[in-house]
Amino acid sequence: MNASVGDRLHVHGNTVGLADHTGEIIEVRGPDGGPPYLVRFADGHTALVFPGPDAVVEPRPTP
Repeated sequence: MNASVGDRLHVHGNTVGLADHTGEIIEVRGPDGGPPYLVRFADGHTALVFPGPDAVVEPRPTP
């Protein structure tokens, strides 16, 4: 998994009733775009994330 600043991290809920989480990658700390990522989630909190198999990186939209 590789990402760039500005990409979105989409973490799918892995149990019934658990909502998906989406956030903007604001810092890439791993080599060559790899994890961990510092992510600002929609509710405003930031977290250092090592994405698991239930997460996907969505490229930032191009203008």
